[in-house]
Amino acid sequence: MPTISVAVPRKGRPLEAVLERLASRADATAVADDVISILRYEKAVTKGNSQADGDVYDRLAEYSDLTEPTAPEFSLLRDDRAGKPRRIVFDSLTLPVDGVDVRLVGREEPFRALRTHEFALGFDSADLVLEEVVELREAPLTAIGEINDRIDPRDTDVRVVGGLGDTVYHTLLATPDVTERFDGPLTRSFVDRYEGPLCISPRYERLVEAVLGMDALDGIEFVYPTAGQEEEAGIADAGMGVYLTVTGSTAREHGLVLGEQLFPSETVLLENPAEADPAVETVRDLFVAPTDETAIPATD
Repeated sequence: MPTISVAVPRKGRPLEAVLERLASRADATAVADDVISILRYEKAVTKGNSQADGDVYDRLAEYSDLTEPTAPEFSLLRDDRAGKPRRIVFDSLTLPVDGVDVRLVGREEPFRALRTHEFALGFDSADLVLEEVVELREAPLTAIGEINDRIDPRDTDVRVVGGLGDTVYHTLLATPDVTERFDGPLTRSFVDRYEGPLCISPRYERLVEAVLGMDALDGIEFVYPTAGQEEEAGIADAGMGVYLTVTGSTAREHGLVLGEQLFPSETVLLENPAEADPAVETVRDLFVAPTDETAIPATD
């Protein structure tokens, strides 16, 4: 039985989305739930929100059962938090599906692993694809399905196959006085009229340029939250900004108006067609079938 390796994040929401999709299509609910529970617990320990039960190496040995071929494996990484604690993260998991062994392999940067042809398939945040390879144009990028049209084939072979639906949105936010001064509602057309500071996270600068479109940025100056400041607080100081929202409750606590949802921050399946074969196609369709609402039609 062939084994197809799929690059996945080592932790966080994108990995959980992949595990949940695999569990729904490969009768692997129990093992997926176990991995998610372990990583959530270890995140809480790393953040100091939970007391560790035993030494980190003892927990690592307990989680990784090397005698069972379908059991998940974990590894240790240094976290960026104060003190650089060791954090237990996902390493690998192999499950038989439709005559193929699917091997999920943890990577810090799955998208970049596909770009260097280490994998044919992988999952990563759509945000990273926007930050790394999409062309910046005058018109805005508004949907996951538009990404491939903006990837220069001379830059990378990797393409987006579809999303997993674990969606939160990069959203326009502003103070009421700004919306009144520039005559809201807070939509893309509002940005065309607006002039002044726009507060964003520094890591999202290129993404914001892509999803707003370069024409809309005339008269706008990017500013950033100060060190240790919440993004919503920085936006409230600036008057307007773009940030990820789920319920919008934190934004409202800072007196901000929620505007248009500009672009979905979603986990996407990526493929490097140069590495594809029939077994890879079987696994690709397992995760994002052609009939899925999240699937992106193939282009020449």
